[in-house]
Amino acid sequence: MKNPMRGTFRSLAVYNYRVWASGSLVSNTGTWMQRTAQDWIVLTELTDHNSTAVGIVMGLQFGPQLLMLPFTGFAADYFDRRKLLMVTQFLMGLLGLGLGLLTITGLIELWHVYVFAFLLGCVAAFDAPARQTFVSDLVPESFLSNAIALNSTSFNAARMIGPAVAGVLIAVVGTGWVFLLNAASFAGVLTSLALIRREDLNVTRRPLRGRGNLAGGFRYVAGRPDLIAILLMLFLIGTFGMNFPIFISTMAVTVFHSGAGQFGMLSSLMAVGTVMGALFSAQRAAPQIGLLFYGTLVFGLACILAAVMPSYGLFGASLVIIGMATLVFLSSSNSLIQLSTDPMMRGRVMAIRMAIVMGGTPIGAPIVGWVADHYGPRWALGVAAVSGIAAALVALVYLFKYREMRFRRVDGRWRILVNEAPKVTLAAE
Repeated sequence: MKNPMRGTFRSLAVYNYRVWASGSLVSNTGTWMQRTAQDWIVLTELTDHNSTAVGIVMGLQFGPQLLMLPFTGFAADYFDRRKLLMVTQFLMGLLGLGLGLLTITGLIELWHVYVFAFLLGCVAAFDAPARQTFVSDLVPESFLSNAIALNSTSFNAARMIGPAVAGVLIAVVGTGWVFLLNAASFAGVLTSLALIRREDLNVTRRPLRGRGNLAGGFRYVAGRPDLIAILLMLFLIGTFGMNFPIFISTMAVTVFHSGAGQFGMLSSLMAVGTVMGALFSAQRAAPQIGLLFYGTLVFGLACILAAVMPSYGLFGASLVIIGMATLVFLSSSNSLIQLSTDPMMRGRVMAIRMAIVMGGTPIGAPIVGWVADHYGPRWALGVAAVSGIAAALVALVYLFKYREMRFRRVDGRWRILVNEAPKVTLAAE
């Protein structure tokens, strides 16, 4: 009989995690359907293929992650995460309903999408760190890395299904119904939150309230060179690399002259890679920072490959590689940060992580959109490639300085060796 402590799906043996994962899969599928429909309606129905407008929507949607940072991390550490998630998920469902009704009635205008994107970003700013750290309430510490990776698998399985379904629905019934279906999908995650056994939650001791607690996460990170390196890598990739709606939509529409169905299929192809990357991460007992180096390097090289692809099919194949590299990096960085952070600081540190990953979008998305408009989407992919290679260099500098990275010939093969622990102890740092 297989040991339940091992295996890619071991966290599903925990009832609370199993219930949460099933509800999240339904909601995540709806979320990806809405994202696809939102990008499509802005690019093809509300503007004349204006990539900058797509970038502005992304900036408004993810900017609140940065603007509201001190309060979102504070909320994730101090409040009941289950109740907080019930509020945020309900509000996100209402926003999807409002956007859908405006679209179906024919009243939708570009500024409406801007407003809804900003409001959704404000709610998501509180939802994201609570949702990320809620996983630690659901499973034992020994399962945390696996549970985080399985969360990524669920999110990206939805990313594989959602855009393809959205592409078909847009062509058949229109974008408005896609928004309404997303609103209905939040019933899945709200039901799962209601079914969770509260007595089985692994709720950690809440930190004492006091002056300076909002800034406590920044002070904690400032003394950790490993966290600083990971967050800098996340900033580079999140700001200039992960502008996938711009890359995929502009390549599909202006380079390959594709319709809604083919546009959705490209997003699904990328999701195939992200699921592969998430499952790869789930198999590992504990992530290492060296894996972040490989993930970002492959990401940069794959973006170069995508930028020069001459056909729709080959471009789609390169997106699979980009998706896999992205998820290996994101999932591993998530696990590393959570496992190495004091549980009472976890919410605030994860809020900083989410703010950097998503909050850089208001900076990067308009820039990348402008590059796509003026020089073409292939050059916009070049910006992403540079961000990946720069992030890999950050990892190299950290590994040489704090982990004494070296190249050694072992059994006739060259290998990269690093110290398991930082050269300077965390207490001294």
